Order: sequence, then C-alpha cells, then structure tokens
Amino acid sequence: MLPTRAVIAVLLLSGWCAAQVRPCDCDLSDPVKLAQRQCGLCREAEKQPLDQPYFYLKDVNPRKPNRWLALPRAHFEGGGGLHRMTHAQRTGLWTAAIRKARELWGDAWGIAINGDHVRTQCHAHVHIGKLLQGVETSNFVLVNGPEEIPLPKNGTGLWIHPVGNRLHVHVGEEITETVLLR
Repeated sequence: MLPTRAVIAVLLLSGWCAAQVRPCDCDLSDPVKLAQRQCGLCREAEKQPLDQPYFYLKDVNPRKPNRWLALPRAHFEGGGGLHRMTHAQRTGLWTAAIRKARELWGDAWGIAINGDHVRTQCHAHVHIGKLLQGVETSNFVLVNGPEEIPLPKNGTGLWIHPVGNRLHVHVGEEITETVLLR
C-alpha cells in the first residue's frame, strides 16, 4: 500500500496532467480541431472585429459568476501566448485588463494569468475579478504601471493588484486565479 504522501502526490499529478493544454493544436482553418474544448476562446477571438486588439468576455463557468476575461484578438502559436507577444502587445493586454478591472471593482481589483501547466484554454487570456482579502504574500515585484509588468519565467503565471499608485505583481506561481472572487 502506498504511503499517504505518495497517494496525494499521484492525485495532484493526475489533476495537473488533466488540466494542462499541451499540445495546443487549435487550427483556425480546421473546424474539427477548432471545435475542441480548449479552443473555445480561439473561437470567441475569431468573432471579434479585426481592428479591435483586445476584448472582454464574461466567464461562462457557472462557478465563477463574478469573473471576466480580457483577451487579445490575435492568436499566438503554442497556447498561452505571453512569451510570444511583443512588449507592446503585453502592455496593451495588461492595460485593457486593468481598465476593465477598475471599472468593475474600483481599487479592490485583481487580475491573474495561470501558468502554462494548469491553463485549460489555448488562447491567451487574463482573469479579472475582485481580489480576495488576506491573499497578499511577500513574493511580488513592485511596478509603476502595465509597461513594467515582467514576463513570467518558465511558463509560470502571475497575479496583479493595486497598492496605492503602484502595482504588486506576484510572480512564480502556477495557479493564480484563486486569489480572485469566484
């Protein structure tokens, strides 16, 4: 019989493997591939006007009634996409997400992007919601604005919230959207 820690590790690993989106093979020219669950946000991006670089969607997950998503209209090969975006594209996405977050939650907002290994959708997207109280950690970078938000390393995610006129960017985590009100 396996020790308790080994059983827990196996369960966690199996959940991690089921959640990740590798490989991301959303092919805009192939309706069968594009119909896959993980390509849902790619399908939504295709419905947007070509001249609209970023757009918002209400999260359709019934367990997340208070969540919104900010997405780029453009597709980036390989899933996720932050590392394939230019600095200007990332800054635009962060700016759009923060704008919507402030509109919805005032100064109590938070935005998050999950790491590559736990993402369930291929298309790049940022979760927008109200930051839960008491989630602050000491693992953050203090920045002045969206243009200074660092690119996550090693496919990890990050979460961001305001502190005065600056932003705390919490880095090096995989599952980040849990800091937001569902």
